[in-house]
Amino acid sequence: MTTGGVVVWITGLPAAGKTTLAEALRVRLADASRPCAVLDGDAVRAALVPPPDYSDGGREAFYQTLARLAALLAGQGLVVLVPATAPKRQQRQAARARAPRFLEVWVRTPLATCVARDPKGLYAAAQTRAVTGLPGVDTPYEAPTDPDVVADMGLDAGALDRVCALVLTTAEATASSRALASRPST
Repeated sequence: MTTGGVVVWITGLPAAGKTTLAEALRVRLADASRPCAVLDGDAVRAALVPPPDYSDGGREAFYQTLARLAALLAGQGLVVLVPATAPKRQQRQAARARAPRFLEVWVRTPLATCVARDPKGLYAAAQTRAVTGLPGVDTPYEAPTDPDVVADMGLDAGALDRVCALVLTTAEATASSRALASRPST
């Protein structure tokens, strides 16, 4: 049964602007009275016990968990914003397969810009090898081949409008189909 819920997976390199875009989307959707939840990859990772590690297996398990949580909430009618790198296309495709409705948003920010931003010091730590496996540096980041929306540099006003329109259109279409399904046949 379709509930009107949707997972909006916001992918991109570390420091691309995923969380900034998710927060702007949350505010805009709240203003439109559309209930939503944000499952920020870093925040969810910090909340899990034991915390997942950054090994290949740890990352796979983490993104599976994140996809399951997002699908669970979307199944209850929420818009679930997931700002999380998920560097492999297969990870995002698995999330899409679980969700009642799925939108992939690629925050397309050049690596040089991400390195210059570096709010968490990850790129600096990767240069000294204090951090390994950083997507885009020493682990590949597989950019989406056909994202639903591309947001350049993070907080892209046009992308923000497109995502909101897609989410709100989905909700209206679902409500209309539910209303039609509940009408007695004549």
